[in-house]
Amino acid sequence: MMTAHFLTQEGLSVSLLERGETCRESSWAGGGIISPLVPWQYPEAVSTLVRWSQQYYPRLAESLLAETGIDIEWLRSGLLLLDVAPERPIREWADHNRCTLQAVDAAQLGALEPGLGLAAGESVLLPDVAQVRNPRLGAALRRSLADRGVVIHEHTEVTGFTVSGNRIQGVTTTQGEFGSGRVVVAGGAWSGPLLAMLDIGLPVKPVKGQMIQYRTPAGLLRHIVLYRDHYLIPRRDGLLLAGSTLEDTGYDKSITTDARHILMQKAAQLLPALGDCEVVKQWAGLRPGVSDGVPFIGPHPGYDGLFINTGHFRNGVVMAPASARLLADLLLQRESFTGAGPYQPEKQ
Repeated sequence: MMTAHFLTQEGLSVSLLERGETCRESSWAGGGIISPLVPWQYPEAVSTLVRWSQQYYPRLAESLLAETGIDIEWLRSGLLLLDVAPERPIREWADHNRCTLQAVDAAQLGALEPGLGLAAGESVLLPDVAQVRNPRLGAALRRSLADRGVVIHEHTEVTGFTVSGNRIQGVTTTQGEFGSGRVVVAGGAWSGPLLAMLDIGLPVKPVKGQMIQYRTPAGLLRHIVLYRDHYLIPRRDGLLLAGSTLEDTGYDKSITTDARHILMQKAAQLLPALGDCEVVKQWAGLRPGVSDGVPFIGPHPGYDGLFINTGHFRNGVVMAPASARLLADLLLQRESFTGAGPYQPEKQ
């Protein structure tokens, strides 16, 4: 939908085909943090997309609210990374990416988040990191696209591609054929099987993540907090997310009691008051996993008219606007805000 958002801005006619319902896979299941969890651990190709998107999101939130009446709740929460010393490489990363970084000692940590139960050492705060309510982002994009005349075909699974020579001419689906001279595959964790129909082996695989949601008093936690592999995300209305797991289970999206117990244990370790709060929901999603975290964006050299925008792994929401902008520029054969080299679909 974000790709369609930028393509329609350029006056292109877009039809969106969805195997299930829009924004019900990883973009719905994630936490909506507008940053990688540990941003300095990623390649520069990821940081480039992150920087562009972070600058774009406030404007996107404002325009979607005006256009659709849906508030995606862009909120500058800050990201607090516990027990992480601000060593020189981290500071150099912050300087390079024009990212505000603050060292936090134990006394300052207690003032920032008095409810934390962890006796953390020196920590790092990225005060400008924001979040969005990603299900609301999906709902706003869907309404915006519909208002622009984009026809969204839900429960329409692609079963094949129509090809003449090496030129894409459309797709076949469970709801019939759709003709188009340009096809964008943005199928998340299902992109691999889709492209396999064209004998393209794209190394994108599903990686399951489970999360739980608490109902808490508003203000119990003020920042997004990360400790090792687990994090807490406070929403404006008092809901609080705790995540997440990394599981190699194929296309199995079932939730498990083991994951629930682990997430509850880690969450209460971070914020003991959660032991008295109700867990109101548990869910799972399938991330489009890639080994280096760098997505595939752009035309595929094997087929004229075939474009790919997938493989965003854990950072789909934060990289979505930049990825969609880059894809639209490449489709229109014009210069973009960054070079396409690191994202080329044939880079594997």
